[in-house]
Amino acid sequence: MVDKVVQVAIHDLKRNETGNLDTVLGNAQLDVSETVVRVVNQIYSMYASKASKAHGRFSEDVANYPAQTYVGEFHESGYSAFSELTEKLMATLTVQARRKAATGGHVLFAHLERDQDTYLLVAIINDKLGALLTKEFDMADVNHLDLDGFRFAGRVNITAWRAKEDRYIGFLKGKGDVAEYFKEFLGCDTTVQEISDTKTLIRILEQFADPSENNVKDKHEFLQRAYDICERHVRNSEPLDFEAFANELFPEKPDRLTAVLGNPDLALGDGFVPSKRALSALVRFKAKTSDWTVEFDRSALATGKIVYDPDKKTITLYELPADLIEELDRERE
Repeated sequence: MVDKVVQVAIHDLKRNETGNLDTVLGNAQLDVSETVVRVVNQIYSMYASKASKAHGRFSEDVANYPAQTYVGEFHESGYSAFSELTEKLMATLTVQARRKAATGGHVLFAHLERDQDTYLLVAIINDKLGALLTKEFDMADVNHLDLDGFRFAGRVNITAWRAKEDRYIGFLKGKGDVAEYFKEFLGCDTTVQEISDTKTLIRILEQFADPSENNVKDKHEFLQRAYDICERHVRNSEPLDFEAFANELFPEKPDRLTAVLGNPDLALGDGFVPSKRALSALVRFKAKTSDWTVEFDRSALATGKIVYDPDKKTITLYELPADLIEELDRERE
């Protein structure tokens, strides 16, 4: 849910008689009614729940990808030039959609506020045929917005962009090359950072498996299975698909896991091959000081071979190997 829906505009991306897509400017400043707020919140929630996203930053090539310039002008205007912003973005969207043979639809732009950050949300929605029961108890056809079926949406965290954060743009990846036009439209550079992305994935999985969350019965077993799946992707150099990953890792309720993985505030997109070096943290603890080094599997905690005392901040090792015992005994003598 968003804290405040500030401004909303609706335009159309429509195919003409020659088969080309045209911009059809609609209402550049809708009244922010209860219905508009409900629709925007539903779209935002649906966007947030989808796991297959990509995240990045504005491309430095502003000549070919002008969205950054337009959003910057919107910010400099004190967020008052909303109609100008949406009309310029529509022109850019139309150009990119023509290149990828996109189908078009209604284009919704929403200026939002959430958790003290300012966002621009863009979604392409199509109509859906339904039925209406009339006052005479007859049925009539009615077209309505297919809010559950939209495939293209993107979000720009303007506050994070102005703060020079690393990733502040997210968009639904969809399937095939056609979805790429939304990336081009936003001018988004989605450089993959395997090590940092793998570390973020591990933090998400550990939090999801925490007993206080009541998601999984056995945290150790869950994280070990996650490691096995990711390690297979490393061996095969196969990028992760979060929907397939959630179905395999948590088949009981995969939607619950995909909603966490797809949280747009975490800015973690799928489509990367996990880092083998970073992946070991899923099943292994490792620490080093100037005097000692310790490394052990997570399973050692589960089986009691290593015991951690949170009060004393110490660990106790059990079942030491015979050669280490002999060396320690000699040293003691």
